[in-house]
Amino acid sequence: MVRPGRRAYGQRVADQRVSGTITVAAPPATVFAILADPRQHSRIDGSGSVGAVIRAPERITAKGQTFAVRMKLFGLPYVIVNRVVEFEADRRIAWRHFTANRWRYELTPTADGGTTVTETFDMSRATPVVSSVVRSAKFPERNREGIAGTLERLKAVAEAV
Repeated sequence: MVRPGRRAYGQRVADQRVSGTITVAAPPATVFAILADPRQHSRIDGSGSVGAVIRAPERITAKGQTFAVRMKLFGLPYVIVNRVVEFEADRRIAWRHFTANRWRYELTPTADGGTTVTETFDMSRATPVVSSVVRSAKFPERNREGIAGTLERLKAVAEAV
């Protein structure tokens, strides 16, 4: 039997997520419009890994939509296809690729008309093998740095609109 907050293979779910939060002086609709446009992702990417979009809708409008992006990791170029797995307009959007790992953005309006944005790399759905590879390649640490950079860039872009 699996206890709440634990994976069957012994990893605590809380240990499977890396998050960062920032407050942006722009309304949720403005921030969400940037996140829901895959062509903006390289502009706000703080990891240095996201390149040009190969194929994508002009704007993501629902779960199940896909977009393909050129990426670079450890100096090696590759292409990844992402599928939107969570979508609530102006509130939440998340996508994943061939692994179960998710990149999620949650938006909360602030009292002064701004937005609190939380970005999370969530590997809680990954298989034990994928989780082991992700950890050995230091992705949680890399993603923590990338998230901090992405949130700062997202803030700058959204506040300039």
